[in-house]
Amino acid sequence: MGRKILLVTTDQQRYDTLGCNGGTLSRTPVVDGLAADGIRYERAIPQSVVCMPSRATILTGQHPTSHGVWMNGVPLPVDAPSVAELLHEAGYRTGLIGKAHFEPYFDPFMRFTENAMGRGVTPPGGTHRGFEHLEFATHGSMGQLHYANFLRAEHPEAVGMFYATVDHDLQVNAAGGGDTDAPQVKVNAVPREWYHTDWVADRTIAWLDSLDADDDWFCWMSFPDPHHPWDPPQSEMGRVDWHDVPLPAGYPETAAEREAILDGKPRHWRLWYDGELVSNYEAPAKWVPATMTADQVREVNARNAVEVELIDEALGRVLQTIAARGWTDDVDIVFTTDHGELQGDFGLLFKGPYHVDGLMRLPLIWRPAANASARPTPSVVSTPVGLVDLAPTFCLIAGIAAADWMEGAPLPVDDTGGPERVLTEWDSELFGVDVHLRTITRDGWVCTAYRPGTAHDGTEGELYDLVDDPLQRVNRWDDSSQRSRRDDLLDDLWASQPVAHQPKILLQAPV
Repeated sequence: MGRKILLVTTDQQRYDTLGCNGGTLSRTPVVDGLAADGIRYERAIPQSVVCMPSRATILTGQHPTSHGVWMNGVPLPVDAPSVAELLHEAGYRTGLIGKAHFEPYFDPFMRFTENAMGRGVTPPGGTHRGFEHLEFATHGSMGQLHYANFLRAEHPEAVGMFYATVDHDLQVNAAGGGDTDAPQVKVNAVPREWYHTDWVADRTIAWLDSLDADDDWFCWMSFPDPHHPWDPPQSEMGRVDWHDVPLPAGYPETAAEREAILDGKPRHWRLWYDGELVSNYEAPAKWVPATMTADQVREVNARNAVEVELIDEALGRVLQTIAARGWTDDVDIVFTTDHGELQGDFGLLFKGPYHVDGLMRLPLIWRPAANASARPTPSVVSTPVGLVDLAPTFCLIAGIAAADWMEGAPLPVDDTGGPERVLTEWDSELFGVDVHLRTITRDGWVCTAYRPGTAHDGTEGELYDLVDDPLQRVNRWDDSSQRSRRDDLLDDLWASQPVAHQPKILLQAPV
């Protein structure tokens, strides 16, 4: 019997939402237990801070420049390379349950394979992107995915309970709810057992139970939460009272302090805060961050914490199934997310072209199988790593060679290895505004260069000392005392850029 692989991803989860990473709002004993028995990475970094490019990186082991998904709404080519395909060819059973998001969800004409599969279309040739079994979910009853169809067929009364993610103009909904009228918040009467978190766990358990005991398998279990909208089952909201939630360290409490910090950063930071610019599909165009109150930050954080707890408990049920099958010692478990969430930092919510810790520092835990021939001892790794390193890690676990198209390296198990630098990209074109960022994380510093676009002339940038300024409030880009450091990081950044393997794909409709 070989080693099996369980990849668990969430969507838009901050590093500090886990107890093992210092979080205090959510109780996460299951994930904390994996960290105690495995390897916890203190600075895991995405190659993009939005969903579709980041998820394509996990699957391909490539940077966005290479796989071609340069922003949300751009589909990953169906014939793109896939680590799941390599594992399937090596004899692994392969399944993806939950949120895939390799293709746009906003697809009224069903142009994209994954949306059509939600209606029961079988994968051509028996697999899709290397997965033989796929069941898709996103938030609520949106679209034609398996979870939405489950709600409509089995519990039609629940369809209208969820937050409407888009408004009548087909823009991201800016409407508020809950006690504080915070954006993308809604009181949700859906029973917990019908909610997408438990549905993903239920369907994962069903697939695992369909496998033979001696099968090797790669299962990607992908939870849609804690991504907004923040509308967990109201029955669970007694877990965290938002009135008692402390304001996050990254939230400057006065408008004057927020504005002074934002004015020290490139101009699009303050423009978004004032409601004059939107450069990400998932930030409501009609919402002005400057209007957000401290109580709204508290309620959003409370609801987010409840969603994190539900994920932890759902993962616990899946691990119980694995134990019941006698597989516990044979399974490598990797837990991570695609990107973070600002969640009040700098007086902002959601995500966008902002390469700071709220979006860039991810939870990442690898619990190697107990039967591994050279099982590493539990450790904490402070060396920066990237999501681009996951695909070659799965190859290492499976005992197969990493493909030459992969651009990462297997995750280090201590601080003696690992990459010297980690790269992150951003490109967006939205509402007539284009923003282009390239970032390097190295030697305890984060350096972001801006390519010319409608929002910047190419001379602006950001430079942060992660040790002395962990909240990244002081931009050292124009600090003469750091000029040589900045120039060295920039030289390394441009010399290390990945090579484009895919032509730039035409922008599709927004998600």
